[in-house]
Amino acid sequence: MSQKSQPTKRILNRRARYDYELGDSLVVGLQLSGAETKALRMGHGQLRGAYVTEKAGELWLINAHINSAKGIVISETDQTRSRKLLAKRREIDSLIDARQTGRTIVPLELLTQGRYIKLRISVGRGKKRFDKRETIKRRQQERETQRIVR
Repeated sequence: MSQKSQPTKRILNRRARYDYELGDSLVVGLQLSGAETKALRMGHGQLRGAYVTEKAGELWLINAHINSAKGIVISETDQTRSRKLLAKRREIDSLIDARQTGRTIVPLELLTQGRYIKLRISVGRGKKRFDKRETIKRRQQERETQRIVR
């Protein structure tokens, strides 16, 4: 039996790299319902404004939005519900320790390739306004140098 190869739908949190100084990333699993899985495979989700928090020694994804799609019904309350993240105890403990030092756990992208849907997260520190301005200036300078090189 051959499986159909589905195109990869990556759902990115483009704002994360702008708002945070990120460290190493980690890939964890998500606890989802069947309708949510189908909707994410079709690309109907977004991570804008989502964050990861700790409750009772477990990691939870808060405020991630999964829209209903054609033929897939997800109720209004279930679209932004909290979803449990699946990781090893050692990884969870290191993330909780990093969170207690004042850093934030930021969701970067949802990976829908393969059998399971995974979430790439990273520990980061929030940038100040002047850091964001420096980032914009550096990007513009890199673009100008690329134009000159061409």
